[in-house]
Formats: sequence, structure tokens, C-alpha cells
Amino acid sequence: MWSDKLKSLKDKFTYRQKVVLAVGAGVLVGLAGLFMYLLRAHTYVADDPSACVNCHIMTPYYATWSHSSHGRDATCNDCHVPHGNLVKKYAFKGMDGMKHVAYFVTHSERQAIMAEDASAEVIMDNCIRCHTQLNQEFVKTGRIDYMQAKKGEGKACWDCHRQVPHGGMNSLMSTPGAESQVPLPPSPVPEWLQKLMKQS
Repeated sequence: MWSDKLKSLKDKFTYRQKVVLAVGAGVLVGLAGLFMYLLRAHTYVADDPSACVNCHIMTPYYATWSHSSHGRDATCNDCHVPHGNLVKKYAFKGMDGMKHVAYFVTHSERQAIMAEDASAEVIMDNCIRCHTQLNQEFVKTGRIDYMQAKKGEGKACWDCHRQVPHGGMNSLMSTPGAESQVPLPPSPVPEWLQKLMKQS
């Protein structure tokens, strides 16, 4: 049955139409591959913090994190994505990443990046997850979630720990040379094209 339908579909196209379709499909696949390469999409699958500085606006956040106490023991994904299961992790990571791309492309990102509610909830859950013994046995905090803190039923972790792990621009200024140590990715534009662009 399916072979008959496929055969009848093949018979509907002339040789020329088949070549045009194949070339068109090849161009689309090639452009999609180039787009993914230029976006460095493969770097976002892993947990390497240097992937975050693919976007230059993340440079000060990477620099302050790398010089904080969290820079030794936690990656960006340890704090900024959920850890319930792989599906939740990558679904959140994908949606959050696309939101960042949309803000960047439309020039609507804030001057100082702030976590939105969904991100803030994940971040606070991860604070509590990593510091469970400290904030439940010793100091008796961490028994509420972000939405309760937002309603005024307690404080979010960063209400007291504002400088952890991104110490802000003051911390960056007090760490001379911090931004120069950020592993910025090389330009994906080939050298011959860069030279050609400089000449024009």
C-alpha cells in the first residue's frame, strides 16, 4: 500500500522537478546546519559554563561567577536549570534559551539581566537542593519556595545573599582583569571573509 503511494508520488514529478526538490532540500539542510554552527548550538547540550559567554552580554556574569565561591563547585546549569529529570532539564533549558534569543534579536533584553519568575523559582529550588542541611537543620530556612517568598511569606535566598554567586559589577570592578579571563569563543567568520569585510 505505502509502496504504491510512494511510486505514484514519484511518477508525479519529472526528473527536473526531482533535481530542483533535491537541491532545494540540500540548501535548506545546509543553511540550517550553518545556522546551528554559527549559534554554537552543540555547546548548549553540555554543562560547560563557557557556553554561556557565546552571548557577549553574559561576560560580566561569567566573570563574577568564576571569581565567586560557586565558581569552584557549581556550573551555570547547577543553579539555572531544574534537576528533577532530563526531560524537564532540557525542556526548560531549550525554552529559556529561545526566550533569551528572542530578547536579544528584538533588542528587548534588560540592561541588567534579572531572573524572571520561572527562572527565579528554579534558582531558589536549586539553592535549597544544594544547601539542604545548612538551610533546614542549622539555620531553619529553605522551607518555603520562591512563589511563597514573592507573596511575602518569607525571603528568597538572594534577599540576604545578594552577592552570591554573581557579585555584581562592584565585585567585577574589585577583581582587576576578571573580564580578560573570560573564555570568549573565537569568531565563526572565516579569516578570508574578515579581511574582505575590512577592505570594503
